[in-house]
Amino acid sequence: MGNVAFIGGGSFGTALAIMLAKKGLDVSIWDRNDSVVEDINIKKENIRYLPNVIIPSNVKAFKDLERAVIDKEYIIIAIPSHVVRKISKDIKPFTNKNTIIISIAKGIEEETGKRLSVVINEEIIDNNVVILSGPSHAEEVALDIPTAVVASSLSIKSAQKVQELFMSNKFRVYTNDDIVGVEIGGAVKNIIALASGICDGIGYGDNAKAALMTRGMNEIIRIGKRLGGKGETFSGLTGIGDMIVTCTSMHSRNRRAGILIGKGMSMEEAVNNVGMVVEGIKACRAFYKIKEKLNISMPITDMLYKVLFENKDVKYGVYELMTRDKKCETY
Repeated sequence: MGNVAFIGGGSFGTALAIMLAKKGLDVSIWDRNDSVVEDINIKKENIRYLPNVIIPSNVKAFKDLERAVIDKEYIIIAIPSHVVRKISKDIKPFTNKNTIIISIAKGIEEETGKRLSVVINEEIIDNNVVILSGPSHAEEVALDIPTAVVASSLSIKSAQKVQELFMSNKFRVYTNDDIVGVEIGGAVKNIIALASGICDGIGYGDNAKAALMTRGMNEIIRIGKRLGGKGETFSGLTGIGDMIVTCTSMHSRNRRAGILIGKGMSMEEAVNNVGMVVEGIKACRAFYKIKEKLNISMPITDMLYKVLFENKDVKYGVYELMTRDKKCETY
């Protein structure tokens, strides 16, 4: 199936690298952090991002980008959304027309509002891009806990190749030709997860979380369909499935950040405490602009934006959501 390179030695990239190495593939990981590279190569562990998990010997880490990606059949982009464009430019000279680019990032380019597959293809014009998305925490994938995800691409043949690449008896991959819906679902659910964490931090219960997740799903569907996604996609793994796992698990950095904000921390303090990129913050800012431009009703996104960027009091924000004008649920 060819050799594989991961761009980014974070938790999810490392977990997938371990999984592919167990299938017998030679896997390289590029990371800019010296300690991550050294720990993977010498200690056979990613102490910073995925501690206490042994990394197989056929996983090698590199600081040199060319050495990591040259002659690879698959290059997997496993970095935060805001650096996807830059890294795409950087790896372009080391690709050929048959290289399949896989993105496991879940977000949107904040400055342009463009989906990440579009961003990648603007920089690496001739290559097929596949999005791998779904409810898949790295901590569980690394422990071989059963997981199911979706591979989506404008090229169904490329999506099927990626499906074959990752499939195992513990990691099931479906294909989906709705790349718009897959990407929008994966990005907007981070907004709802952040809001869900805030509810937990305030101390609200199951009723509040169920209401938030259900109405949040409505927002995902509303903007997803408006941007060209298919309704059925949002009922699947990259829609409701991804939202459930991100809103309910302590593995979710978005939920953890939200909990801290709900307990009274500022956005900056919460992000520093989590210690990793919180994509829901960037997504909230980006989709707030999109929904304003397109005049789409997204009250949870709207209120979260005001809490994060306009110093709206969290509990008063909830009060305002609860006391909006009466509506029909299915309108």
